[in-house]
Amino acid sequence: MFVSAKILKLAVIVGSVREARFGPVVAEWIAERAEQHGRFKVNLIDLAEVELPLQLGPEPPAIATADSKPPALAQVSAALEEADAFLVVTPEYNHSFPASLKALIDWHFTEWRAKPIGFASYGGASGGLRAVEQLRQVFAEMHATTVRNSVSFANYWESFQEDGSLAEPELAQGAATELLNQLAWWGEALLEARTNNPYQP
Repeated sequence: MFVSAKILKLAVIVGSVREARFGPVVAEWIAERAEQHGRFKVNLIDLAEVELPLQLGPEPPAIATADSKPPALAQVSAALEEADAFLVVTPEYNHSFPASLKALIDWHFTEWRAKPIGFASYGGASGGLRAVEQLRQVFAEMHATTVRNSVSFANYWESFQEDGSLAEPELAQGAATELLNQLAWWGEALLEARTNNPYQP
């Protein structure tokens, strides 16, 4: 139980941009759980709707002396900046995560710093967990905090029905609640810390 009832801004990021992707189904399911949780105002960011250049700027964002991001990233950059927490929805491609997610991460730095990140993954037998473990390492370099628990869907095509609901929802709903509880705790704790003592890496 949380002492505070502060509403946090949660950015749910749909990582897959491939044709006929399944990501939006998973994202809408977890976003609905987040809305029902009561601690979050959800903003869904679909990378298929974002122009993500693969050619990066002349300086890494971590040491850039000026913002060299192209104008096409202005809206998504602002959405990441104002978020208090993130929930990344990722598939697993060849034991890793999509290039679209890596491009989004690499174009930004301060937007991730000292904020919590959770994961909902999907894939074959592993449920996308190998992609999540690699993302944890990448986000650590961004000075972000990844929460322990996650939601994963192994053989996702068997888990979801045609209307986007789960055939057997109990286990996944329990996992989602634990994930969202952790995001809420870390989200509020880190927001308070950033407000009272701005993070200096």
